[in-house]
Amino acid sequence: MSQLLPTELTRTLDKNGKEIKTVGFLRFGFDSEVPIDLVRTLYLRPHYIISASADAKDETVEAQNQSKSIYYPDTHAVSYTTLSRFPPVKLLSPSVRKRVLVTGGAGFVGSHLIDRLMLLGHEVTVLDNFFTGSKTTVNHWVGHPNFELVRHDVIEPFMIECDQIYHLACPASPPHYQIDEVKTLQTSFMGTLNMLELAKRNKARFLITSTSEVYGDPEVHPQYEDYWGHVNPIGPRACYDEGKRVAETLTYGFQHRDGVDVRVARIFNTYVNPADGRVVSNFIVQALRGEDITVYGDGSQTRSFQYIHDLIDGLIALMNSNETRPVNIGNSDEFTIGDFAELVREIVEKVQRDDGVTPSRQVEIVYRPIPTDDPKRRRPDTTRAKETLNWQPRWSVRMGIEEMVRYFKAKLAEGSI
Repeated sequence: MSQLLPTELTRTLDKNGKEIKTVGFLRFGFDSEVPIDLVRTLYLRPHYIISASADAKDETVEAQNQSKSIYYPDTHAVSYTTLSRFPPVKLLSPSVRKRVLVTGGAGFVGSHLIDRLMLLGHEVTVLDNFFTGSKTTVNHWVGHPNFELVRHDVIEPFMIECDQIYHLACPASPPHYQIDEVKTLQTSFMGTLNMLELAKRNKARFLITSTSEVYGDPEVHPQYEDYWGHVNPIGPRACYDEGKRVAETLTYGFQHRDGVDVRVARIFNTYVNPADGRVVSNFIVQALRGEDITVYGDGSQTRSFQYIHDLIDGLIALMNSNETRPVNIGNSDEFTIGDFAELVREIVEKVQRDDGVTPSRQVEIVYRPIPTDDPKRRRPDTTRAKETLNWQPRWSVRMGIEEMVRYFKAKLAEGSI
């Protein structure tokens, strides 16, 4: 099975035309900078790097920091092995090394946060019940002395010693959070309550990943943090929207009553995993499979998309800053869904040409009825993040989408989606 290595990628340029060689930065006394090629080795590849087909030597890509699981294409099976070597991590003194707890750390955003924190040399514990997350997203760290993975549902109390808590646990896409609306609300409220109690006990800093959905179908554009929102409290999206709103209320209740050191990140649309069920993943997977791209509505509704590395930079900056107010973390570049579908189709065709693949036909863009309460416009006002965190997105939508297309293509090739 062939593998795309980071050195085979085109040069990645930021919005100002400057080459991106690292992610992260040294800010607020916390060094989060990591070479981009090192980060890419952890995700931008097929998971199974050895094939058991006839001429295995030609199809084997040896990589120092990757698993050597064997894939059997004839039977669509995989034989797992342990890592031969962990990725190199920074060696930090105990006075600098943080003990970090990440709930929902086996999800897409969580796993990228884990990779960054581990590469930086911190001690990381992941809590996840694997409802939407997967062990495969973090299994390259299992066994590392700085890493611990615990199957646990955050609606139940959990005790550990820690310095920082990133609370990400909650299904975030409509197909997932609508499966059990009560469970989603329990996760938002009880899970946040339990983690805030833990932060209070440890005197740990607490960051909750809230969402742009707290603004609902906004009547203000772009959305700034002091806008109270326009949310249907009994609609099909209410379990998530209102769950996150009450989680924010609870977070600030602990700050006001108990002096807990809290941070609130309102995340806008981020490129996510292939099975997420939201617009970015749906468009890319459909186009790669040669299926028509499905747009719900007439395509005139707008969204703003940010790449995962920008989001992780923003979360780490917020955690280590002194900003306690809610902060929008998102990309202010706004697209109509129709235009975005065209862009995805164009980039998928480019990647296929780069890899010598000629599709049998060009995929079409088809339109279906729009879901209930789907927001018409969504774009963040990121002034607060720029002023207080010195943060703004570096990745253009085009560059981020191309990298995600290559990632999804590798996942399709290995049969994991």
